[in-house]
Amino acid sequence: MPDDLVRRKFTVSGQVQGVGFRPFVYRIAADHALTGTVSNTAAGVFIEVQGLAASVDGFGHDLAHKLPPLARVVSCTREDIPVAHGEEGFRIVASGDGGAGHEVLISADVATCDDCLADMDDPANRRHLYPFTNCTNCGPRYTITRFIPYDRDKTSMACFPLCPECAAEYENPLDRRFHAQPNACPACGPRVWYVDGAPQGAAHDTGPRAGRPEGTPAIRALAAALAAGRIAAVKGLGGFHLSCDAASDAAVGELRRRKHRPHKPLAIMVPDLGTARRIVHVSPAEEALLAGRERPIVLCRALASAPSATPPPISPLISPLVSPDTPFVGVMLPYTPLHHVLLRLYGALLPEGRAPALVMTSGNAGGEPICLGNREALRRLRSIADVFLLHDRDILIRTDDSVTRVNPVTGAPQFLRRARGFTPRPVFLEGDGPCVLAMGPELKNTLCVTRGDKAFVSQHIGDMHNLETLGFHREIAAHLPRILQVTPQAVVRDLHPDYMTTAEAEQSGLPALTLQHHFAHIHAVLAENRHDGPALGLALDGTGHGDDGTVWGGELLYVDNVALDHRRLGRLARIPLPGGEAAIREPWRIAQGLLWHLGLREPARDGARPWPWLRRHAQAAALLPRLLERGVNTPLTSSCGRLFDAVAALLGLCDAITYEGQAAIRLEHAQDAVSPHGGSHADFLAHAYPCPLRPVRDGGETLVLDTHALFRAVHDDWARGVPPGEVALRFHAGLVAGLADMVAAVAPAAAGVMGEVMGVPVVALSGGVMQNLTLSVHLPQALAARGLTVLTHAELPPGDGCISLGQAAWARRALAARG
Repeated sequence: MPDDLVRRKFTVSGQVQGVGFRPFVYRIAADHALTGTVSNTAAGVFIEVQGLAASVDGFGHDLAHKLPPLARVVSCTREDIPVAHGEEGFRIVASGDGGAGHEVLISADVATCDDCLADMDDPANRRHLYPFTNCTNCGPRYTITRFIPYDRDKTSMACFPLCPECAAEYENPLDRRFHAQPNACPACGPRVWYVDGAPQGAAHDTGPRAGRPEGTPAIRALAAALAAGRIAAVKGLGGFHLSCDAASDAAVGELRRRKHRPHKPLAIMVPDLGTARRIVHVSPAEEALLAGRERPIVLCRALASAPSATPPPISPLISPLVSPDTPFVGVMLPYTPLHHVLLRLYGALLPEGRAPALVMTSGNAGGEPICLGNREALRRLRSIADVFLLHDRDILIRTDDSVTRVNPVTGAPQFLRRARGFTPRPVFLEGDGPCVLAMGPELKNTLCVTRGDKAFVSQHIGDMHNLETLGFHREIAAHLPRILQVTPQAVVRDLHPDYMTTAEAEQSGLPALTLQHHFAHIHAVLAENRHDGPALGLALDGTGHGDDGTVWGGELLYVDNVALDHRRLGRLARIPLPGGEAAIREPWRIAQGLLWHLGLREPARDGARPWPWLRRHAQAAALLPRLLERGVNTPLTSSCGRLFDAVAALLGLCDAITYEGQAAIRLEHAQDAVSPHGGSHADFLAHAYPCPLRPVRDGGETLVLDTHALFRAVHDDWARGVPPGEVALRFHAGLVAGLADMVAAVAPAAAGVMGEVMGVPVVALSGGVMQNLTLSVHLPQALAARGLTVLTHAELPPGDGCISLGQAAWARRALAARG
């Protein structure tokens, strides 16, 4: 044995299982003529290599710099150990459990790679058009994984024994399907079949049988049904989609009627970027998102069939009913082999000139979680879908599509919903900390579990308004700690006493901590940006239970996440909500309540403009003053979202909503018709309505932003007949300028201005209102112009989907502080 032999042990943690990492290690070990072993464990990948010192060093260099496409290394330790005598060759050994806990990052699901698409396109290949083709560089991961280490027997592929050809690929370290756990082919893998209709009792008759098309004929039958205008439930990667012809007014309208979703935008799937460009504008940044391995839905501006229209102008290649409230269309490209085959066969049936575009929306009835299994889908979707495409690869973790868009100024992506393709990718936190379970908010719920310096935020759960969603919440609350192999030391919940998540936390058996909703928003931004210490925060959303018992939603906050100090420094002027929850569903109530508060208590007469809602709500509007005078069921709120609702109602754009945020979306579209996302920043601010500050000293508050004056300016221009788009533009600009002034009033650059000077130059932005494209473009610019450092979300949505991260980040620090 040569004297200069070296043996070195590497322990690699991160996203290193299910991504072709072991065959990569095998290849680079062979390149350097090394002996040794590599194995998966719960603590990561263990590697031992032995050879000449220069060769071992070269291996270490390649290990760091030539990673497989899906690998993500978080840590890599190395240690020289005694040389092994008599060792021959390099081996991949069986996985071990690594003991309690693990440092493995579970891979998210990955879109089909080009190599697998080439296999599917080749008529001579045994996987020609096979809808479950995959390899170590693509395919399902999180949605089929029960436990770690990520091996076939711990996934839903355990019930599909490999045929000899697939087994040979699986066992060959030089094959790209080596240890690809979902590896399969038509001879040994999952099957797909077509069911026409779901008659009574169909939930007990889910399997393939005589007369039901299977394989490619099943997908061909589905394509024909969709081309004929029928509605389909299609089992996919993380659950079912409901699908129809995106160009057919009749099909899209019928899907909306059956799903009880009259206006909320629907996503479409197209086969490639070329088709997408026939329907929407695609910027380079949007192209990168659309074609990336995560394949989210991307909101892109539609190619207009008219320069200005209501409803918004939409490409003539799809129905205007796809997105009736906004000129943006949610577009995604195929991300599973099944999608690729379906769109190929569907496109072949269309007349020349038609763009193959299918609506692909979550397979659920309104407000329920996405359907997971065949029986569940046949039972829950039978009143919506005409036909079903089913398969027998179980989906273990239901996961919706992610929704993103691109900031047109910065080019940065922004999440509107984070789920498939990104979950369970962690958010890296500053420093180590105890394990906590955060229960999340009531709306747009997510959960979060921490492990060490990482926060694992769940996929989108939904609105916690029914038992089905509560069941989904419980599934993930059990699954995340189990797959991460951690035991939470505490649970953290929202301040609201009546939320389902509050009850779940109190019944968990763990110590329960409580954090107010808007402070959680700011903690989430600080955690994403790994900011330690004091910061100002603007939390702008619909409504949240304040720590003073009032309804918050437009808050200037002080947060020190090290000292754990929270203070409310300011707010928007309060507005009444006549009828309570009814006012959220019917924004005209908010508008009339605000007019009443301003002294405009009678609808205009003698030729002046009547309130727009009197055409539909005259009787209820006549009763509203009684509620306002007596203060009965009329809570006050500082909500920014409700201010948008009031303006949209006054301009006649939306007097009642069918989905959250609808009034604000229509208001922004009215502005876009005048100037898309407000135009240049200087021109935008030049249009601003006045929105002044007024100091108060009640309850420790410092400032109030006088949004009553802003609304009065809106009213006065509306009364003069100024077009809604121009009023909407000036409203957005006034609000941005006012918010920036309010923050600057307590920051060091504005010493001597009214209010308390905090000496904090950092401001964090969060809340659902920051999903408004105009605000997300212009508010950071306005704050930066005032000398402030602006922190925004990059890894999570600014809406309530980030709340669980904020709860968890705060709670782990609170626990650590208690010792």
